[in-house]
Amino acid sequence: MIKDMKSISMSEAAEYVQKTEERDMPAFIKKFVKLNPKQAKDLRKELEGLNLIKANDKHISKIIDILPEDEETINKIFSDVSLDEEETKKLLDAIKKHI
Repeated sequence: MIKDMKSISMSEAAEYVQKTEERDMPAFIKKFVKLNPKQAKDLRKELEGLNLIKANDKHISKIIDILPEDEETINKIFSDVSLDEEETKKLLDAIKKHI
């Protein structure tokens, strides 16, 4: 039963997948994740705390998955909206704290 539709990062998804009986999925996800579930949740909380109107759940999930290190990569994630330099800097500063 679906209770809530919300985008989550692969790190956060790994936590849910571990609770299932599927044995190969966690190993598959581990190949791609860069943060453990707790780190991903902490980063999500910090990114959401920035209160950037242009940053939605999908953007935040992609940031957690990719952990961009420069403005160009951030702008690729936010291809549907334009971020100003201040917004981009806030995002990059938050990411740097968690890498």
